[in-house]
Amino acid sequence: MGHEFHDQVSLELARRVVAGLPQHSDWLELARANLERWSEQNQNAPSLLRCYAEWRELLSRPVEEICSALTAETEEGQRLRQNSPFAGVLPPEEVWEIKSRLRRHATSAA
Repeated sequence: MGHEFHDQVSLELARRVVAGLPQHSDWLELARANLERWSEQNQNAPSLLRCYAEWRELLSRPVEEICSALTAETEEGQRLRQNSPFAGVLPPEEVWEIKSRLRRHATSAA
């Protein structure tokens, strides 16, 4: 599976996060905690640290702006989703269902 598949998966996951984010302010705290942990783990990776800083700034904005950025079907939206700090907010079963469904679709379209 190539970049297009992974981009489709990350967009679908982002849409699921956006659907639940207004009701789950705790997801913002989890995202911030992820960014802190990742920053400590990747201290020698300046490009990742810049991305994490960008996400920290984005997470300080209103939820509507976060949701818009997370699901933007642009190169910037795609870039942001590659390091989405919302890892862990969706149940693993939901993540696997999305990946399996999109994988089946990609395979049948080929």
